[in-house]
Amino acid sequence: MDIFKTKGLDKPDISILNDEFLAEFKQMPQRNLAVEMLSKLLSDEFKTRGKTNLIQSKKFSEMLEETINRYQNRTIETAEIIEELIRMAKDFKEAMSRGEELGLTEEEIAFYDALGTNDSAVQELGDETLKAIAQDLVKGIRKSVTIDWTLKENVRAKMRTMIKRILRKYGYPPDKQQQATITVIQQAELLCGDWAEEAA
Repeated sequence: MDIFKTKGLDKPDISILNDEFLAEFKQMPQRNLAVEMLSKLLSDEFKTRGKTNLIQSKKFSEMLEETINRYQNRTIETAEIIEELIRMAKDFKEAMSRGEELGLTEEEIAFYDALGTNDSAVQELGDETLKAIAQDLVKGIRKSVTIDWTLKENVRAKMRTMIKRILRKYGYPPDKQQQATITVIQQAELLCGDWAEEAA
């Protein structure tokens, strides 16, 4: 059920999140409705973002689910969950603007995130190296994709080899390369539909 339509409201665009907009949720007299509307808005935005950035979408979707579960189990009050959801919305907006700050495209930041930048061993490489890896991955994967690459094991094998070569070139931690390769392939599957059509 579309809670916004039910209440005769236009569904707001989360990209316009600002303090004034979020303050409206705090002021709503029907607190439970505010929780439902804000959680639905965030859930939809995280799913939409999941089409381009696997890691950020998964991270925020899990945070949202955990917060909603705590609310449903009555371990947090309505006022507290509204505060948490508003904070989550702001954190998400900030996470989505990181690409601009780092000088990376939306595709490059998705691969940057896929490299597991929260891991301390990976963090030692530094932002500049991780940015270079992400940029090389976008170039390499773009060249490798074909229309049905996800179905052809030989093409996937070549792509895995290319990814591992790029990771080794930049000194990516050897014990993290296998998982990074899997995640990068998953991220590539999200982004590559358009690329394959361009390559055709």
